This record gives sequence, C-alpha cells and structure tokens, in this order.
Amino acid sequence: MTEAADHYDRLLARHYTWMLGGDLAALAAEQADLLRSVGVVSTAAAGTAVDLGCGPGNQSLALAQLGFSTVLAVDTSKALLDELTATAGGDPAIRTVQADIRTVLPHIARPGTADVIVCMGDTLTHLPSKDDVIALLGDIADALVKGGQLVITYRDLTRPLAGADRFILVRGTADQLLTCFLDYGDDDTVLVHDVLCTRTGDTWIQQVGSYPKLRIGADWLAAQCAVAGLSVRRNEIGPRGMRLLTAVKAGAES
Repeated sequence: MTEAADHYDRLLARHYTWMLGGDLAALAAEQADLLRSVGVVSTAAAGTAVDLGCGPGNQSLALAQLGFSTVLAVDTSKALLDELTATAGGDPAIRTVQADIRTVLPHIARPGTADVIVCMGDTLTHLPSKDDVIALLGDIADALVKGGQLVITYRDLTRPLAGADRFILVRGTADQLLTCFLDYGDDDTVLVHDVLCTRTGDTWIQQVGSYPKLRIGADWLAAQCAVAGLSVRRNEIGPRGMRLLTAVKAGAES
C-alpha cells in the first residue's frame, strides 16, 4: 500500500477525522449500529476482532463497544494509530498494530482464532492490485474461526464519472475545504487527486496530492470471497453510498 500510505502520511492523516465529520464518538456509535445490524456481536468472553485499515478507530471503538475483549487495530499510519490510542483512553481491548494489511494477519492472528474481521471505509481500494485483494481474502479466511464473519465497506468506482461529476466535495468548513478529482486511467484503477485548502487568518494554503484506488466490482469481490471459502451473506449499497459486503467462513458453525 506504499502509494496510498505515503499520501495519507503527507496529506490526509492529520485531517482524516475532520474529513469524516470530526466527531469520533458519533462515528463509532454509527459503526456500532451498522455492525450490529449485520449480526456482528461478541458471543464469547474472549472474542477477538481485527480491524484492517482502522484509521482513527471508528470501527475499532465500535467493536470494543460491541463486547470484543481483543480488538487488533491495524493501519500503516502512526498518526492515525496515535489518535486512536488517545481516543480509546486506555481501553484494554484495543491493541494498535502499525503494519501493512497485506502481510499482517499471519503475524497477529493464528489460523482459526479471529471471530470477526472488518475492512471498512474504503481500505480495500487502497491495495495496489486485485491480486493483493485475492491474497488478503485468503489470509482472512485462514484467520477466521468457522462461522466467523467478514465485513467490508468500500466505494465502487467501476462506473466512470464524466465531466464535472468527477469533481467531488469531500467536506468544507469555514477554514478548510477538501475536494477531489477522479482521473480514470484503466479498467482496474482510478487516480484520485486531493486538493486541500486551509485558511489561517486571511491566507489560504493549498496542498495537492494524488494516489491510485482500485476499481472493485461487487460481483467480482463476491466471487473472490467464494473462492476463498467465505460465504457471502449481504452484498448491497450501504450507508453513505458505499458497498457493503458481509461473509461467513464456511464450516459447522456457519
């Protein structure tokens, strides 16, 4: 995830919570409601959850609220992990891991030990290639217990936008404005150009950065889950216009 990780380190990480609305507690409550609605609850006293691409911790905090005694929060950004640590306020359930999600699972979760794995908020589209998605799904299937759940949310970029529709307002406040522009280069990726304008007094400062995102189709992702041994339960449009996919590891407990 080098290109996306570098982009976040250079530009987005310190503004990410603001991008999402600025209130982590409210965001965590929203995610807890979403996860509860798709059947994610801790049914064991020592339930383990993994949050791949946790960012500032929306889902990690939600998973702790839902009763998981261990929540492994993984991200490449130290700044975002530090923010999560501060927000968690010493919650013993949450353990941060600075690592690449493509390689981390075999090192933090023994086979068949994770009750739920989430990969949400567009994390999956940050992977460099579809082969990386396929490999990650294999690692997820290995790490999950039989009957364990996977929850993914991501933005489906397979339908190209045209003209002015390619310019998207992410968020604007009195002193800060973030827009992005989408540049479609091929069938598998879209180049995202972020333009962040910040005001100090009467002066506006503009920062610009670009990074590629994967264009992941809903049917393709569901098919790859099936190949990995994950039975898709929901594959639909979720909150905030993102795709929502849930799957269960096949086995006697599913």
